Amino acid sequence: MAFKHVIDDQRCKGCGLCVNVCPKKVLEISDKVSSKGYFPVFQARPEDCIHCTLCCVMCPDVAITIMKSDAATEGSYSVKDTPAEPDNKKNDGMVNDDAMVNEMEEK
Repeated sequence: MAFKHVIDDQRCKGCGLCVNVCPKKVLEISDKVSSKGYFPVFQARPEDCIHCTLCCVMCPDVAITIMKSDAATEGSYSVKDTPAEPDNKKNDGMVNDDAMVNEMEEK
């Protein structure tokens, strides 16, 4: 199972915090400039993602969401309708900073 990082390139400023915190080095800084003049991150190695969500937590602009994806054909990923869920917990929303904050507030 691979995971698809949905990165809002209108929010991402290319600070690199998510790149640095990723234990599997899934994300990289793009060499393409966004319409806002930044170099946003992109998912360079989706097959290596372990769904730790550290990139989502670390992003100061809440620009990253992780969703389950199915590798239907090699090199092609289609995002399913259901958001990614950690192996041991059910998550009713998409995995991002807001979901993490809500989960912490419930405890």
